[in-house]
Amino acid sequence: MITMQYRIVLPADYDMAIIRKRIAERGHLTDDFPRLAFKAYLYADRTAAYAKDRENLYAPFYLWRDTEGMNAFLGGAGFAGVIDSFGRPVVNTWSVWHAQVATDLSIATYATREIAPIAHHIALGELRDTEHARVQEDVERGALAAVTAFDPTHWTLLRFRLWRNVVEVADKNIDVYQVGHISQPSAKHDS
Repeated sequence: MITMQYRIVLPADYDMAIIRKRIAERGHLTDDFPRLAFKAYLYADRTAAYAKDRENLYAPFYLWRDTEGMNAFLGGAGFAGVIDSFGRPVVNTWSVWHAQVATDLSIATYATREIAPIAHHIALGELRDTEHARVQEDVERGALAAVTAFDPTHWTLLRFRLWRNVVEVADKNIDVYQVGHISQPSAKHDS
């Protein structure tokens, strides 16, 4: 599995209703996308209490079953639409260590994302085991999806969670997003 996210920073006075409308009109287009585990259409509105005057963002997050699905999306019409609207964003990817995903993510309303540097002295195997335990803890705390992954190019760790309700985060390095739509092909086909 592989994760992918691009974050489009929008002006401070940007009308975020435009992003919510975009998600409402286009979110369903990835509901049946092959090899997609889920796509969370995420945004942050700097005026909302959870955002604490941070940036306005449009920041979809993807969990792919393999790189074939990711490549098909990046080379297809959906991503071409992103480029047409916002220019070509930097697409970050991480190799998945652990992913626990509820059968139906449609009740997710918020997401958290943390990127942390991996210290040089930490053994990756030990870190992977520690992160597995953290995934379990967050699922027990109510996370509907908990994904931990790493980027060996920049030696960073990703912790991504989907939540039913907003969660309090004290760490300014943890981004909080609202969920506009979830595409989860397996949930649609399992019901």
